Amino acid sequence: MVRVVGDNVTVGIYNLREALRIAEDQELDLVEISPSATPPVCKVIDYKKFLYEQKKKQKEIKAKSAKVVVKEIRLGPNTDDHDFNFKLKHARKFLEDGAKVKVDVFFRGRSIVYKDQGEIILLRFATELEEVGKVERMPKLEGKRMIMIITPKSK
Repeated sequence: MVRVVGDNVTVGIYNLREALRIAEDQELDLVEISPSATPPVCKVIDYKKFLYEQKKKQKEIKAKSAKVVVKEIRLGPNTDDHDFNFKLKHARKFLEDGAKVKVDVFFRGRSIVYKDQGEIILLRFATELEEVGKVERMPKLEGKRMIMIITPKSK
């Protein structure tokens, strides 16, 4: 026994053969909606059309969702002012375009002893970009890199 629902169907409890016959008479499909209910609920629908509409809704949702772009900027622990300003200008443009910016200081060889200098550079970078972005993740040392993530401020 199953409960049958649908647009052009009298809602009721039928045995499975009757339910299949009702669906067949309308040239539609009998789809089980709620198997755990007592009795199980089946719906008379055009299954191909149902799948098509579901796929269409998923596509719409995917198109509306914002795609997060992460741009990466790499600095050294001893980066000069000119290079710093050059990369700062690029980061500002990325943030204004709506992308996240991942700024990292890469320590090569023995330059790992200048961890504090790397952190100072990253914090200076963050303060310079305060009007267009906010720090999502504070500077953190991961292996030979110190990484900080900046997200654009909402308008």
